[in-house]
Amino acid sequence: MPTAIATASYRGDFERCRLLCESMDARVTGQTRHLILVESADVPLFRQLAGPKREIVDERELLPFWLRAFPDPTNFGRRRVWLSPFGLPLRGWHVQQLRRIALAATLDEAVMVSIDSDVVFLRDFDVSTFSPAGRTLFFRRPDAMGDVLDEHRDEHLVWSKKAGDLLGIETPKTTDTGYVATLIPWRTAAVRAMTKRIADVSGRSWEAALAATRALSECTIYGRFVDEVEGRPELYEPTDASLCQMYWSGAPMDRDTLARFVGSLAPGQVAAGIQSFTATDPGFIRQAAGLG
Repeated sequence: MPTAIATASYRGDFERCRLLCESMDARVTGQTRHLILVESADVPLFRQLAGPKREIVDERELLPFWLRAFPDPTNFGRRRVWLSPFGLPLRGWHVQQLRRIALAATLDEAVMVSIDSDVVFLRDFDVSTFSPAGRTLFFRRPDAMGDVLDEHRDEHLVWSKKAGDLLGIETPKTTDTGYVATLIPWRTAAVRAMTKRIADVSGRSWEAALAATRALSECTIYGRFVDEVEGRPELYEPTDASLCQMYWSGAPMDRDTLARFVGSLAPGQVAAGIQSFTATDPGFIRQAAGLG
């Protein structure tokens, strides 16, 4: 099925996003295009990554006029906050989620795959993998809360409850099923139905409903919608296999540690994600990925 790839990024992750693009150009096939979603102020910087199948999308093309970015006074403007009339200021990672949902709801492609800018492809990969026999892979991990570290479990349950509230799911209030992973596809028709459901339940636009909360996990909202609201299981191929190995937190990795991490990919994994907050040198990642 026609499949687009989307990456929400910002200037602080520019070099990592460049590396993602290089790895995709070397190893990924089958996508219609790759769209990089950024704040208006970052568009000129990211334009150098544009190409025949790669587009830079200004968030102003996706988000409502009332959601605007401003310098964050709490850190002397080094970062940004997004202000709206509907709730507390949002951080960049909140707004990146809104961008991805808004893009998926407007695409002509049947499938959109989200890839963070701190991911790099290490093996050849064709996006047709996401559409086996005309169905769409659906990442869901039953009883996932048992694998979540104690300090993160409450946050995941808050995400689950908020997803249920947004979708009008009265029971169960939360679910132990996990839907959060890197490198997963969404059916764009399902996202359009999901945003309509949120608007119907909240009585206002889906953007206003999501901007009113910081308890956001777009993967959890989509997952609970598909599992508990949409009622079209024949359209999906459930899987609990992650295609991307993640290093979420910890000390910066040196060359040797990174080489061991890359070498530990499972047979079905094709990419690695090294969270930018770990401050691992992008040059080390480039070398480990064999990209010069």
